Amino acid sequence: MISFETVVERALSGPICTERDFELSIFVPNLRKAVEKYGIKYDPQNPVPADDDLADRVWQAGIEFLIETGVYCVDTERRILFSREEIEGALASGPRGRVFGEGRDARVMPRRVPEDTTLPWCSVGPTSSPLSSELHYLNLVKAHAENPLGDGITIPCLTNVDGQTIVGGSPLGVEGSIRAVLLTREGMRRAGRPGMPIVNGVTTAARAQEHIAASHFGIRQTDALEIGTIHEMKVDFDTMNKIAYSLAAGNLIFAEHGVILGGLAGGPAGVAVVTAAYNPVDLLLLRGAVQHPFPTHFDLGVTSARDTLWPRSVANQAVTRNSSLPVVNVGYSAAGPMTKMLFYEHCAWVIASVVSGGSVEVGAAARGTALDYTSPVEPLLASEVAHAVVGMSRREADGIVKALLEKYESQLRDPPAGQKYQECCDPVTGKPKPEFLELYREVRREMADQFGIRLTSASPYI
Repeated sequence: MISFETVVERALSGPICTERDFELSIFVPNLRKAVEKYGIKYDPQNPVPADDDLADRVWQAGIEFLIETGVYCVDTERRILFSREEIEGALASGPRGRVFGEGRDARVMPRRVPEDTTLPWCSVGPTSSPLSSELHYLNLVKAHAENPLGDGITIPCLTNVDGQTIVGGSPLGVEGSIRAVLLTREGMRRAGRPGMPIVNGVTTAARAQEHIAASHFGIRQTDALEIGTIHEMKVDFDTMNKIAYSLAAGNLIFAEHGVILGGLAGGPAGVAVVTAAYNPVDLLLLRGAVQHPFPTHFDLGVTSARDTLWPRSVANQAVTRNSSLPVVNVGYSAAGPMTKMLFYEHCAWVIASVVSGGSVEVGAAARGTALDYTSPVEPLLASEVAHAVVGMSRREADGIVKALLEKYESQLRDPPAGQKYQECCDPVTGKPKPEFLELYREVRREMADQFGIRLTSASPYI
């Protein structure tokens, strides 16, 4: 695989163009050409397709699109281009079997394929959702770390330091990022899982210097920094600085990207192709140990809609059939905590991801943006479902996902708000309230009785 130094050189010396020309004269025409050439068509009636030929065509389209388009560096206004030989070299030498975490909490990141019987990786947590209190932060981390099916933890984002709103790039950003790491370590210690890996690094950090500062207060080499591109197929120096630091420090990287449905990628077919194209970008540019995709609806702000489930599923199949880089999908649901809709949304995208060869990171409620709207209960059920559908056929999963969509699809534009963390859980002990646990048990029974999904008995809430 070519060196990161070579990638940086291309960011400084590659073909020059304006950002608008990259978007409208290069990205969009090249994507349309690839979609048409390989006959990629969205089928809303099958959100979880079982078509290996379609998956392989999406992969071929993605590689061809990437070769023709490259990645745009916004700071230099230059394109970083990769040849087919360089892409194939990266795929041949990509990471396999990386270990995350330490001691008895160490876990191997699995490589999976569609309909695989290998258990998926399950990251659990608030997925960078904003929190107003350090006490809520500590209790949430502890509760998620107590999930027996959680392989890694995805931590929340602090919004203030001693009552002062955190501003990225300021000293408050540095202090908030440091506190977040220290609180995470303490929460996992209290749960008896001190070696559990953090997989989204320093969520409170907005800038590279905040990542670097906070890493010295508890980010280990067996944790992962989450580093992503700019929509779509763009990168800046701040992102590349994070990569340079991570490589020097020996950190693992979750290479994240949320292709926007309705943006430059267009509809579901284009989103699937671009998501597949990101796989070699995650290797060559972001230097990822994991591909971390979340195709997102431009209007709804979620990944649980039908027209985002389809490209996620197809892209998962395309990537896992053709690349050894593991995929850990992340999802954003519309409904708030302590609602049936949130359980249904999580279950739908988790099932689609797992049977398509992916693993999952689950936790974001209320689109991951509403202050304090998060809980440890829904991710627990989602991780149980992720384990239960291992080995399930895509056709069977497609029927279940369609039935789940019928339960919530009409509410995506006006979802139930649910309750804040401090309303549905005891703010001191962090334990879910009795009525919340009863709702969890009710939906759990539905999964078995209505959908035939037999869940494990590992839940601490039964």
